[in-house]
Amino acid sequence: MSEDFEKSFVKQLKQNQNIIHKICRLYTNGEDAHNDLFQEITIQLWKAFPKFRGDSKFSTWAYRVALNTAITLYRKSTRSVSTISYEGQYHFISPEEYNHAEEEQIKLMYQALQKLNDIEKALVFLYLEDKNYTEIAETLGISEVNARVKMNRIKGKLIKILNP
Repeated sequence: MSEDFEKSFVKQLKQNQNIIHKICRLYTNGEDAHNDLFQEITIQLWKAFPKFRGDSKFSTWAYRVALNTAITLYRKSTRSVSTISYEGQYHFISPEEYNHAEEEQIKLMYQALQKLNDIEKALVFLYLEDKNYTEIAETLGISEVNARVKMNRIKGKLIKILNP
């Protein structure tokens, strides 16, 4: 593979690494699991990069690969390994920016998201990333109508989880 090809991949990965970190946070508990998943997603992106044709934005393609990798590994891990939930990570915020009330709300939201199934988590994640339903549908491989219906159902489900 050429050096330009490698540089192109590294550049795209750097520009979109926050996508991967957010997916890792959604599907893991703890720093080690997060780092392992990040590494696995990066490997899968690298392996698939030669097949990336540019039909969609790199970020959309990266979402799809990252979510598929996370879901596959998540399903494998829930069969065999139990994880320990982490509490109170500062989300990489410096102490002077830390807001305890906001941290508690974020923690509650992530706890609620953990109760959703794999596809529901992915859909909420993309929705919170301000992706429109066309992009969500394309990334998840479902119809736009299906994405809208699922999102409305998930909103109701989250309301019930957060307000028992």
